[in-house]
Amino acid sequence: MPVPGPGYSITVRLEAPPSASAAGDLTGAVGRAGGVITAFDVVESHGDRVVIDLTCNALSANHAKDITDTLETLPGVVVRKVSDRTFLVHLGGKIEVTSKVPLRNRDDLSRAYTPGVARICQAIAENPEDARRLTIKRNTVAVVTDGSAVLGLGNIGPAAALPVMEGKAALFKKFAGVDAWPICLDTQDTEEIIRTVQILAPVYGGINLEDIAAPRCFEIEARLRELLDIPVFHDDQHGTAIVVVAALRNALRVVGKDIRDCKLVVCGAGAAGSAIIRLLLQQTPGDVIAVDVDGIVHRDRENMDSNLKSIAERTNKKNAKGRLHDALVEADVFIGVSAPNLFGAAQVATMNSDAIVFALANPDPEIDPMEAQQHAAVVATGRSDFPNQINNVLAFPGVFRGLLDAHARTITDAMLLAAANAIADVVTPDQLNASFIVPSVFDATVAGAVAEAVRKQAAAAKG
Repeated sequence: MPVPGPGYSITVRLEAPPSASAAGDLTGAVGRAGGVITAFDVVESHGDRVVIDLTCNALSANHAKDITDTLETLPGVVVRKVSDRTFLVHLGGKIEVTSKVPLRNRDDLSRAYTPGVARICQAIAENPEDARRLTIKRNTVAVVTDGSAVLGLGNIGPAAALPVMEGKAALFKKFAGVDAWPICLDTQDTEEIIRTVQILAPVYGGINLEDIAAPRCFEIEARLRELLDIPVFHDDQHGTAIVVVAALRNALRVVGKDIRDCKLVVCGAGAAGSAIIRLLLQQTPGDVIAVDVDGIVHRDRENMDSNLKSIAERTNKKNAKGRLHDALVEADVFIGVSAPNLFGAAQVATMNSDAIVFALANPDPEIDPMEAQQHAAVVATGRSDFPNQINNVLAFPGVFRGLLDAHARTITDAMLLAAANAIADVVTPDQLNASFIVPSVFDATVAGAVAEAVRKQAAAAKG
């Protein structure tokens, strides 16, 4: 059952009678409307009234309006203003550029800018590799999107995608000290995107592709990896895959199973699902069954694109056919990156004992977690209001921190696996249980551990 959360948080400034019961009346009204109060502040007091800021969480914008309407029905209460706290966070954007060097006088200016900067330009012209040492390239990532597959919102375009990319940049800085900048391209032409990123690349030490629809995202990433001498990482694919593999490693420890003996069902064969399958296959599982909107992916299926054909060739050893419910029978693991409400407890009951269910569709998972828990031993979601949140922020900041520190020119599956293992190992044996298979996104040790693992793997790749 959904609960009110901070994503729909409002502050209502209102006038109320100065009676002893005013506070109770107001909080009671919010409770009857289903809201959750998080702050109650008296901002003004007069002989005939008090002015109060009442902050509460709601389920949706409509629910927030219901709460406000309920408050207005109270005798003597006048609502002055309602502020949506999420919108307030975004006013003017969430990131900024600041100077790392002082610019206090003429000497400072002469070194940071002309004439001194000319010497740095000449050094880089003579040795282009010095750009990684003497410019922001050393610590800067481009967060690139075309706005074609943003969150669960779909193809909403580059301007509407910008708040997400800003948020991503803020997370890079917060968790790994990486300077990242959003680049939202006003094109969804594959060739234009590739060429645009190629000609922007000299500024950056890495490219984070984000929210680009499948199957174009596969070609864009593959081509850019060929063209550029810096790592290209599609987070919707590889960030998700890293955290899923990390969580699965620990979930299998909880239930005492070996992945080599397990049947894994992956529901969703787009960007995330394809990358998860690719990384899982590096672990030599017993079998992987991929399922999409048309059912089980098998070698005899018609009208498959190149991505699905590749999946069919590498999975489904018995060439099984049917729908998702068929695939779940005697499966040990379900991993969903697809759509909400696809199955229920009855289908989990057909899985093997000590089943693992990762229902990661957001905001509504493939199965209600409470239903899954009736028969599954370990349940994870992509939501923050349930245990075991599978969140990409556990991966991408540390991955790029390690790549930048190593001056890496590419990224490999070995690096992705190293990152997954590092995340899994942050959860110590005495912490590990069915409700704690991945560390908190606010665990300050995660990014450093991932960065070190990636850096070591990158150094080993260099020989």
